[in-house]
Amino acid sequence: MPSRSFLCLRHGATDWNRQNRFQGRTDNLLNDDGVAQARTAALRLGNVALGAIVASPLRRAVQTADIVGAALSLPVAIDAGIIECDFGSLEGQSIRDTMRKHGITALEQLVSILAADGEPWAAVSRRALRCVTRWQESHPGTDLLFVCHDAVMQAIAQALCGGFFENRYGTPFRFAPAGSSWTVEEID
Repeated sequence: MPSRSFLCLRHGATDWNRQNRFQGRTDNLLNDDGVAQARTAALRLGNVALGAIVASPLRRAVQTADIVGAALSLPVAIDAGIIECDFGSLEGQSIRDTMRKHGITALEQLVSILAADGEPWAAVSRRALRCVTRWQESHPGTDLLFVCHDAVMQAIAQALCGGFFENRYGTPFRFAPAGSSWTVEEID
């Protein structure tokens, strides 16, 4: 488990995000909106003294991290521990259609119908939390930014905070211990 607070940033939007498709491990680039969202995130993070930026190896996360890193004069490290969930045969499918097909009304319920040929939900949070912990151990006393994906951030939130949260493209959040639990709050 992480020992201290850390920051996460969902990558900027892609065309598949705008089409509301399961994107998973498909390696799509940011669209123009996504690039603008990454630039806005860099501005919002300008007053945070970051010790390192760590990105998922998928191009949409790397692009976002590179934009933030360039604005803050920080290099970007790549770590597969925060790669997006493998959605298996759901990859590329419409999220709305999948929800209708299974009678699901809330995004949180998608974890109950993930494809058997994809990654189990519990595995997402385990690997992501191991990644965060490993980076905290190698960078003691510094704020770390993990540029990753919605499912990864939701899995972390569920494991640490007990539920999902409203996550937006290119919006930085801080996960912080609060007594025996954790909170997740947007960085202004």
